[in-house]
Amino acid sequence: MNGIAIVIVTHNSEDVILPCLDACLPYASEVIVVDNASSDDTLGRVRQRPAVHLIANRENRGFAAGVNQGIALTRQPLVLLLNPDAVLTSSLGALAVACNRPETGAAGGRLTGADGEFQQGFSFRRFPRPLTLIFEVLGINRILQSNPVNRRYRCLDYNGDQAADVEQPAGAFLMTRRDAWERLEGLDERFRPVWFEDVDYCKRMNELGLRIRYEPGATATHIGGHSARKLEWGVRELFWYGSLLEYAGKHFTRQPVRMVGVAVVGGACLRLVTGMFRFRSLEPFSIYAKVMRLAWRYVRDPASGSEVASSGNSSRTLIDQAQIHVL
Repeated sequence: MNGIAIVIVTHNSEDVILPCLDACLPYASEVIVVDNASSDDTLGRVRQRPAVHLIANRENRGFAAGVNQGIALTRQPLVLLLNPDAVLTSSLGALAVACNRPETGAAGGRLTGADGEFQQGFSFRRFPRPLTLIFEVLGINRILQSNPVNRRYRCLDYNGDQAADVEQPAGAFLMTRRDAWERLEGLDERFRPVWFEDVDYCKRMNELGLRIRYEPGATATHIGGHSARKLEWGVRELFWYGSLLEYAGKHFTRQPVRMVGVAVVGGACLRLVTGMFRFRSLEPFSIYAKVMRLAWRYVRDPASGSEVASSGNSSRTLIDQAQIHVL
């Protein structure tokens, strides 16, 4: 389809990338893969499709930076962000029609799992409030999934059959206007390597007054968690908590940031104890001690997150200082 570029960020995606690319090529003017230093044969698989433009990073720059690299390379007015473990099962016409309306900045489509079931709670959500993140880090939303905070956050009262204005479609299948991306200066690369960068992008778009649409006429199957599952669990925990605190510090006022930080400390204490029993090792102590130290910084001084743009002391910087590496 003319006027659409598809940007796919990969990291050790050899087992899923070819079906993804084969489904993309009929529907886009350009398909761009940005590979974040894969150690498997992802690059070899992508090179089997010469129509695809490949950017091979020598280090894992993270999802946000990879997306920004890809979008900066294209001049197409519409860009679809697509995870490598997603396979288009329709054209992109519904998303393009929605995004071509001047008041709309982005649109997401309907994601289904391998079982064909709608991925409710993932395809789109509402923006997290402080209480939402508190319930998340304390495990309440996982234990009591029907609680009203979780139902609101994950839109569990909506079955996804009707087009609607939404707050946060999943970054796994999200079309954005390129001019909106330019106005927002791209995805925030401080959310590194992954998590909450798409939430932050949609939040900033919402604050510009641009609509965000959900269009069930555009569909894709989605495995989910493809790259995250390959991370060691301790690294995964650090990255998730770090990005969550980054989001809280950026978008909440001082007192709610403190409350989220206290909840992270409390939740990490519980996970530390259960993790030591589960793994029968001291590794959970090392991991969650870093999480608690990071969260306590936000409790003591919420400005360390909310004024990150001027101070430079982001949660990601602290995790980098802990020398946690993906590669």
